[in-house]
Amino acid sequence: LQGSADNNFDWVSFLPVYAFGASVGVAAALAEPALIAVAVKAEEVSGGTVPAFGLRLAVALGAGAGVVVGTARIVLAVPLAIGIAYTIVALQTLAAPRPIVPIAYDSGGVTTSTVTVPVVAALGLGLASAIPGRNPLIDGFGLIAFTCLCPIMAVLAYATLADLIRRRGRRETHR
Repeated sequence: LQGSADNNFDWVSFLPVYAFGASVGVAAALAEPALIAVAVKAEEVSGGTVPAFGLRLAVALGAGAGVVVGTARIVLAVPLAIGIAYTIVALQTLAAPRPIVPIAYDSGGVTTSTVTVPVVAALGLGLASAIPGRNPLIDGFGLIAFTCLCPIMAVLAYATLADLIRRRGRRETHR
């Protein structure tokens, strides 16, 4: 990997790395046994209104997005601004349908379990080690935080959007 003298890299030249990171995040989350169990239980408890595969897909896409954000942060040497992500989660929590909030938070937690953490940590540590001037301990492990938070954001967004569509459909049938 070659960068300028100040170790700033052109983020576009890392598009294959971001794509690889996204695919690793999605695949690892989909294979996560704890997520499978939570999704099946959520579908069962919700009477089918929260489909297991839909929940798993939302979480997996969130995990993939989290890996991309974390990878871009490593490449660009941006400080870990986790407070911004938590602020987004807090605002989404206020707007989301109440029954989905605990499921969203649980989904974020179970995403960072036995399959995802080792794979994502290895990706982060390897990438941070390969880029001069990056600290594998700081940059590599910050990736896990985004891999946990982005699925929460994705599930809350998925539920909020589904709720808006459902309400809009109800309004149009009552006209």
